[in-house]
Formats: sequence, C-alpha cells, structure tokens
Amino acid sequence: MRATSAPAAPQRITPAELKTPLNRTESLAALSTPGTITGRELKQGAVLNALAMLASNFRAIFTLLIARLLGPVALGIFSVAWATTDLVSKIGVWGLDDATTAFVARSEAIKAHWRSRILFRVALIIAVSLSTIVSVVSTFALRKFGHRLQMEPSMISALTIVLWALPGIALYRISTAVSRGMKVMKHDIFSRGLTEPFATTIAFLIALPLGFGIFAPEAAQIGGSIAAGVVAFILAFGLFRDLSRSESDVIGNEARELVAYTLPIGADQFLNAFIWRLDVIILGWFVGRAPGVTLTTLGIYGAVVGLANGLRRVSQPFTPIFAPVVAGMTATGEHAQAAATYVRLLHWMLWILLPFAGVMILAGETILLLFGPTFQQGGQWLGIVAVACATNAFVNLGETVIMVQRPGLNLLNSLITCVVGSSATFLLIAHFGVLGAAIGILVTYVLQGVIRTIILRFVFHWPNPLNGVRPVVLTAIMAGMPAVLCRVLIPGIAGQISAALVCLAFFGAGWLYYRRAVQQI
Repeated sequence: MRATSAPAAPQRITPAELKTPLNRTESLAALSTPGTITGRELKQGAVLNALAMLASNFRAIFTLLIARLLGPVALGIFSVAWATTDLVSKIGVWGLDDATTAFVARSEAIKAHWRSRILFRVALIIAVSLSTIVSVVSTFALRKFGHRLQMEPSMISALTIVLWALPGIALYRISTAVSRGMKVMKHDIFSRGLTEPFATTIAFLIALPLGFGIFAPEAAQIGGSIAAGVVAFILAFGLFRDLSRSESDVIGNEARELVAYTLPIGADQFLNAFIWRLDVIILGWFVGRAPGVTLTTLGIYGAVVGLANGLRRVSQPFTPIFAPVVAGMTATGEHAQAAATYVRLLHWMLWILLPFAGVMILAGETILLLFGPTFQQGGQWLGIVAVACATNAFVNLGETVIMVQRPGLNLLNSLITCVVGSSATFLLIAHFGVLGAAIGILVTYVLQGVIRTIILRFVFHWPNPLNGVRPVVLTAIMAGMPAVLCRVLIPGIAGQISAALVCLAFFGAGWLYYRRAVQQI
C-alpha cells in the first residue's frame, strides 16, 4: 500500500500483515495495553451482550402473537420461511460480518482508526449490494421453479415476501460487526435487542388488518429487519464522526484483502446456517410425506426450536466480545492468554446452560402451554432439542478461535458436519417424523462439537475445555436426582413446575458454594 498525504496511523501496517500474528519488533512496540483486554473488560462486554440477548427475547412476543392469532399452521410456514431466509442471507453477507469484526479489531489494536472506517465502507457496499441481488434472483427463481420442486404454494408465497428482508439483515450485520470490532457492545442492545422485536411486532399488528392474513409475519419481518439495520448503521457511523476524510485510493486494496479473507468464512457461515436450520428446512420438505409431519406439527416444532434456541443464544453474550479479543491477542502473540480466556468463558457458559436445559427437559410441556394447548405435544421434542442447542452453545466459541487463525479448518468441519448431519436428519425424519428431526439435530451438533474440539486440542494445542468443570458436573448430579424424583412422583403441571424449581434451586446453591472457585477460573 503506497503512502499518501492523508491522515495515517503512527505506523502503517499492510493488510497482509494484519491477517497474521504480528512478529515484527517495531509492530509490537507500537501496541499498547488497550490491545489486551482485562478480565473486568471481558465481563463488562459479556454483560452488555447479555442485555442485548435478553432484550432480543422480546421477539418471543412476536412468536406468541403468531401462535395465538394465526395458529400453528401460520407459525409453521413462517418458521420454515424465516429459517430459509436466514440461510440465504449468508450468501448476501458471505462472511463479511465476521471478517470485518476481526479486521477492525486488528486495526484498532495498532491504532489504525482510519482503516476501520474504510473497512466499514467497503463491507457495507458489498454486503448490501449482494443481498439485494440475492433477493431479486431468489424471488424470481421461486416463482419460476418453486412448483416444480413440489413446494407448498403457501410456502412459496411466504418466501417471496420475506426474502426482501435480506438488505436490512446485511445492513444490520455489517454495522454491528464494526461496533463489535471496536469493542462497543451496547449498540446491539438498541438495534437487535430493542428495535428489531418492537418494530416487527408493531408491523405485524399493522399487517393483519391490512389483509396480509397468514403472511403477515413475513411482511412484518421485513419492517423489523430494516429498522434494526438502520439503527445499527447510525450507531456504528457515529464512531467515525471525529475522523477526517482518509485517502480513497486504498479502498480497492482493502476490498481485495477483505474479500479474499472472507471467502472461506462465508462458505463456513453458509454451511453453519444450514446446519443450524436443517431440521426445520428438511422437516418442511417432508410435510405430508413422513409419518405425523403436517403443517400443524411443523408449527409446533417451530415453537420448540424457538424456545430451545434460547440456549444456543447463551454464547451470544460472550462471542461478540471474544471475537475482537482473541483476534487482538493472537495478532500480538498472546496465545496463552487467549487460551485461558477461552476456558474461562466456557466455564461461565456451562453454569448457565445446564440449569436452563434441565428446566426445558423437566417442564417442556408446561412451557409450551404458553403457545396454546395444541403445542403441548412438543414437550418430548423440546427436551431433545434443548440438549442439542446447549451442546452447540458450549462449543460455539471454538469456531471463533479457529476463524481468526485458520478459517479453512472451520470450513472443513462444516462440510463434514453438513453432509453427515443432513443425511442422518433426512433418514431419521423419513422413519420417525418430527421426533427424527429432534434426534437428527442432536446428532449433528454433537458431531460438529467433537470435530471442533479435536481441532483446538491437536492443531492449536489449546487446553481441554472439560478440565476443571467438576463443580458444575457435581451440581448437575445433585440437582438432577431430586428434580427427577419430583417429576415422577407428582403428576401433571405441578410435578413439572416443582421439578424445574428444584433444579434451579440446587444450581443456585451450587453456584454460591463454588463461587470462589468459579471466580478463580
């Protein structure tokens, strides 16, 4: 990159150097302590991300409204349409969000704030433009070939509507990626946490009387996605207002470097998105073709997945702050500290995952009553999917570690998991219906976690994350015995609620007992 008269950082580092750990004496000397995050900063970032995650759970109101006002059929159609849209959105963004977070974090670590703004501009133009093209092409393809693929007419109509949420999704993801790369975690509270569920719910209540009928959720999702994207962009753009205009002749170089780095990440993200939603997508194809698979049971399973995904989101408070942290640490050669931070976050997550997974297993039928009596039959499915999502959340941080150093390994993992998991899920659904979808996603997540753990252990030589979790395991055993006893001896809803409360009480007591040990992790 040639120098110009534009404002520059104290020392200019090329994009190629930023993609690999810094090993030059002068580069390391330019780095100061802000490149290394303290335990207190890590906790603050996790708390802010937890608030964003909790705020985003207001989306449950939107799901409940669909179930209550339109019924399980409409919820089933929306579940498949939204799962498919979220999958297709990975093509539009193509890994630019994760890559932008890593690149911006490395730029900020060497105080190249001007470069962060260029990366923001480049990633935004590419992602929003590509997402718009994908929306147009996908809508045309569905209208032209949807019936030939034996898709339900209602599913085709729902998809052609909700696919227009893609530009808003791209705007949100890139803007949020820049904020996270600069370790500003509170922005997500306002965009995804508050704006998206509020705007989606209001749009849904407006779309219903306008005559959208069962497709009102899809129309509402467009409004919510655009609103979240606009808020995220305004907040991220505000981080650069005090920066003078930088040179424009480096944009092409930055675009090439960013896109080259993004290619394996984008492919991995697409495969991961399919892995996360393959049970719903494949189940939607099996409507009327497998035992017990109807639009009604599809809607019930959609509610089950929506609840269980709350466990998968447990990693969300930690992943956004961990990504820029591990990128900065590996860039400055602090691999031991990055590994210690990784293990610490995993232990925090386990104390959250186990009790709430236990609640879903013990009281699944009662929880699903919130959606209506028809949804109660999904209690068994909820227990299995909850274990699957808890497993996925526990190993999710490993993907971030691999992504910032060897993204190609993540792609290899996803390829293996996608082929094996989708094949297993397809066969299980064909034989066992909806129960097969729940078992299939459990098999898929366990396989992905095992491969990811092997990579971290034997390629990067990071410590075994299971070391030192004895307090959590002992607490789980102590909580499980009396909780199961309550579930067996006390019939009905009372037994389920009692078992869940006993489980939470024992975990709370265990946390207090082992508090000092946990704080030393």
